[in-house]
Amino acid sequence: MKHNHLILTLFALALLPTNVAAFASPHPAGNYKNFKVSSYIRAQDVARMEDDKFLNATWETVSSQVDLDKIYLETHRDAFTVPEKTMLKVKKFFLSKGLEVGGGITYTRSEPTDFETYSYARPVERQQVKEVAEYTAKLFDDFILDDFFFIDLKNDDEIAAKGSKSWTEYRLRLMADAGRELVVEPAKKVNPKVKVIIKYPNWYDHFHGLGFNLEEEPLYFDGLWTGTETRDPASAQHLQNYLSYNIIRYLDNIAPGKNGGGWVDAGGINMSMDRYAEQLHLTMLAKTPEIILWNYMQLNDVKISPEMMRRKWQDEGGNSFRYDEMVAPFTKNGKTITPTTMARFASVTLHQTDQLVGKLGNPIGIVSYKPYHSSGEEFLQNYLGMIGLPMDMQPQFPADLQQILLTEQSAKDPQIVEKIKQQLQKGGDVMITTGLLKAIRDKLADICELYCGDLKAIVNDFGWLGKSEREFIIPQVKYFTNDAWEVVSVGRPLTGGVSGYPILLRDTYSKGMLFVLTIPDDFGNLYDYPAEALNVIRRTMSKDVGAYIEGPAKVALFPYDNKTLVVENFNDEAVSVAIVINSNVNSLRNLLTGETFQPKAESQRTPNRYARGRFFSHDGATVFEIKLPAHSYIGLGY
Repeated sequence: MKHNHLILTLFALALLPTNVAAFASPHPAGNYKNFKVSSYIRAQDVARMEDDKFLNATWETVSSQVDLDKIYLETHRDAFTVPEKTMLKVKKFFLSKGLEVGGGITYTRSEPTDFETYSYARPVERQQVKEVAEYTAKLFDDFILDDFFFIDLKNDDEIAAKGSKSWTEYRLRLMADAGRELVVEPAKKVNPKVKVIIKYPNWYDHFHGLGFNLEEEPLYFDGLWTGTETRDPASAQHLQNYLSYNIIRYLDNIAPGKNGGGWVDAGGINMSMDRYAEQLHLTMLAKTPEIILWNYMQLNDVKISPEMMRRKWQDEGGNSFRYDEMVAPFTKNGKTITPTTMARFASVTLHQTDQLVGKLGNPIGIVSYKPYHSSGEEFLQNYLGMIGLPMDMQPQFPADLQQILLTEQSAKDPQIVEKIKQQLQKGGDVMITTGLLKAIRDKLADICELYCGDLKAIVNDFGWLGKSEREFIIPQVKYFTNDAWEVVSVGRPLTGGVSGYPILLRDTYSKGMLFVLTIPDDFGNLYDYPAEALNVIRRTMSKDVGAYIEGPAKVALFPYDNKTLVVENFNDEAVSVAIVINSNVNSLRNLLTGETFQPKAESQRTPNRYARGRFFSHDGATVFEIKLPAHSYIGLGY
């Protein structure tokens, strides 16, 4: 959710024809080849722009350092509505600067009071919500609801309206109806051509608990927008870097063609310029058509600070995001400009990323089935993405795939065991997590008799596959000897120890293979797995992707359907990574520089140790080795 008023929303392309494909054009005209870059101005700041001096000074600072294609002007926030005269003046100003202009609404009564929303059980407040939508539709042909179109209240009116329903049931129905009846329909009566877009925040696994209805709302809103800010993982939400990419893909799969873009705020810039740049970069790797830089006043006010924003790895050189180059004076429109704010970081990062994304196809990954309104092992896929497993969350159980990943979220589907059987009977693989195993143990017994209860183990030794630098806690998976087999094991110690436990377990059913992936109690301990153990897991789960990486954790793989991929290192030091293509290829090429990489001969490689001391080779695959500097990426084609 929002932090310190950081967040925003929008949907560009509003001047295009009304069909969805045109509305979300992947090839916009503007300052960038492959996407649009926009910003958003909060209602209170729009009101300040009645002052010409403030309006012109902020534009001079922002526009001198970042190229914008569109601006979103908010009409309402925290029970305050900007006067129409001011709205029209500011709109005219930005149109005169060559920008597209859209509107925005934040349905809050008081952000400082725990983000207090409107009460949709109260007739007076429902009428206020409706009037704000009508007012905004009169001024703009497209507007976006910032990510507070949910309800977090449990006042007496809401309690009475809820009745015997659960809070989740009540809120899902309440907000799905409110969006249609109080926002979309009233807006279109005022302005039949208006596009009404809902922005969804970054906490997608908890949406249903506060009324965001991903099953119904995307059907009647004209578009949606995606919060991709991951900020500092040490802050309240503890979001992992990979979410900036993963959530775009998830909402793309929920509403194909309707996802207008992502946006990132300044949160996390305290960790370094790289942390901010990575969020922008990952958002665009998902091939989204637009990004919002939240917000306009941050672009103006957040000053460059080498003490906070430059880190020691910049001294090593060769990084993808180069602080010293970003802060150096540059020439624009014949003027020499010395960067002063974070806007310059955004500009350089996005122009740089623009050179890459046009060479990438459609994103692909390991499909993870997440039914609507499901919970369990929340945000786990982002941790898996950070250990090199490319994720592709989908709201429907897919057909015609060799492999599918099922977390505890899948237990929401009452037919899940039958769907697992069908996947196995046709010869496919099913990868389930320990969270799902615990949730459906009795139902799953018709396929395999496995058990994961409350027993835990403290472990650190993966035997043949190496050791972790710290101990961590895992759930114990139990199985019948010779009915299932451990592919990756762990103990304390395992080699020469007393006992061990499966990290990756294999069982058979019909023509298929069922795997159980043990998830540590603290998901972050996945990053403590030794590289050789991660390599086995990645290799096992790579059938539909066509490639995988070998190396340490915190290195992510982003594959695409045109035989391109991006590998990104999120570590604070350089890493060596092997890229394994599951076919015979002659070379890899750097998509930006044209440099080619030749495969490493099998005899030169160190074999990966497999389960129980056996080795596996890369038969039928081609292996390339690269070195990536800290917080850097490379785009490759084969």
